[in-house]
Amino acid sequence: MMRTVGDGTEWLARFHAGERRVLEECYREHFARVVGVSARLVGPIDAETVAHEIFFRLLSSAEFRRGYQGGSLGSWLSQVATNAAIDNLRRRKREVPSENAPLEATPPVDELEQEVMAKVLVERFRRECLPPKWEGVFDARFLRQLPQRDAARELGIHRTTLVYQEARIRSLLERFLLDSESPK
Repeated sequence: MMRTVGDGTEWLARFHAGERRVLEECYREHFARVVGVSARLVGPIDAETVAHEIFFRLLSSAEFRRGYQGGSLGSWLSQVATNAAIDNLRRRKREVPSENAPLEATPPVDELEQEVMAKVLVERFRRECLPPKWEGVFDARFLRQLPQRDAARELGIHRTTLVYQEARIRSLLERFLLDSESPK
């Protein structure tokens, strides 16, 4: 059983270094708690997604791990889960247009031009950045916007695998778009 309160500097150094065994124990011991905390805010369906995003960051980001400086790891993860769930809610609110918001009239030519530009950008991302093994996930989740469960079922992969690949694609896409916006 992993000690989480008053761990000492050796365990903390192993945690910050991203030692596989320490992070695995962390995942096993705290995953249910992170899902439970998240579920109170985003509901049970999105709570698992939030939890996987947190543990992906824990595995992939030394800077994120350094945010924990000792004390109760469960409490720290609960606070991280609360913040991540709130961020998830904010993202979802931005994705869904308000029924009361006035629709701006955009000339059809502008819409067509934007659509063509978006398609060109997507094709360039696919060609230049997207690994072929993630093409199915990109198509299902980003282009067709299938729910995670449906996409995982269609692709014949576990949902957690889909979440991992989706997070990696999102990271690639973010870098690609930021590079595309920066002046050359």
